[in-house]
Amino acid sequence: MTADSSGVSVIPPAATPADNEADLAEGTPSPIPAPKITRSARRDALLLWLGSRAGIGVSTLLGVPLAEYVDKWRQWDVVLFTTIAEYGYDGDPAKPHDPGLPAFFPGVPLLMRLVHLVVPDWTVAGLLISLVAGAVAMMALAQLAEMEGANGWMAVLALLLFPTAVFLTAGYSESLFLAFAIPAWLAARQGRWPQAAILAAGGSCIRITGLFLAVALIVEFCLRRQSPQRAGWLLLPLAPLVAYSVYHYSRSGDWLAWKHAQEAGWGRTFAWPWQAWETSWQSAMGDGDFAVGFRMEIVGAVVTVGVLVWLLVLRRWSEALYVGAQGAALLTSAYYLSIPRSLLVYFPVWILVARVATRRPWVMALYALLLGPLMLLHSALFLDGGWAG
Repeated sequence: MTADSSGVSVIPPAATPADNEADLAEGTPSPIPAPKITRSARRDALLLWLGSRAGIGVSTLLGVPLAEYVDKWRQWDVVLFTTIAEYGYDGDPAKPHDPGLPAFFPGVPLLMRLVHLVVPDWTVAGLLISLVAGAVAMMALAQLAEMEGANGWMAVLALLLFPTAVFLTAGYSESLFLAFAIPAWLAARQGRWPQAAILAAGGSCIRITGLFLAVALIVEFCLRRQSPQRAGWLLLPLAPLVAYSVYHYSRSGDWLAWKHAQEAGWGRTFAWPWQAWETSWQSAMGDGDFAVGFRMEIVGAVVTVGVLVWLLVLRRWSEALYVGAQGAALLTSAYYLSIPRSLLVYFPVWILVARVATRRPWVMALYALLLGPLMLLHSALFLDGGWAG
């Protein structure tokens, strides 16, 4: 590793694939590829994203009148985001007050309100936000994968074939968060810490996951032994979280409104991991309407722990913290909720899958054959109004 005239650490691009493998095993950063490879990776990622979204759009229209198409996407959290965007956190005055609304950070509703100025339908506004944000996220993911010595399109395909990938299209927060989080990590890997901090601050406006990203960036900064003079930038991603707490304190006197809204709206109180597992297991083994959903949650919990162990074995400390911190929050809830959907924002997972598949292409073929059908079934469940995470 050398330093340029500005004092920024630069990783030389001349390493071989074997060097990249050693770097991954040691938990050290991989080299930056040539710009030509990066442009190709971005193009492939964009084509995969737009092509897959077009496929979902066409399949959704089959057997559905055009006038009802948008209604198919007006499900679950989309309604809650729309309520906040239209009426604020007090909710629709014509309906009973929803105490769970503060659980949703203001990034998506604010952007929906902005897009609504030119797009009259709130659901369409959310779909457009996810479409554009997803394109940004996929191109950044492909570039990050190329830096790790993997095929960028494989990382994108791994994410798009994951069973809960429908939420990247719907007016949810996952695509928008990834559009900030992955470029932030990419900037950090390139030693551009001010840009990384600014982008991470954008992510903190969207999900509580921004807190885990901010802490992971601090660890990455320390591991790279950067100049302490630039450490102040790392406080910037915490500012939106503080501002959101101050906002709700001014409204209700509650500094932890987000946490208490989770408890009031969904009963997500703290529980020891074994208690959360037992409760979720009993629900998964039952015959209720949500039994299938809880089975998916169980699988998601196992995958989360497996990914965390994988990252720790590879000594990818900052990424392990990012995944582990959110995983710990989800696995110590009174019951499992939205774990498979949260896996979408664990971008280190898709990099690791791509690295394995780059060396062994049959892995990607098997991955697609196993998870692709589940993605289609899960998408159909969501579009039919079923509980899908």
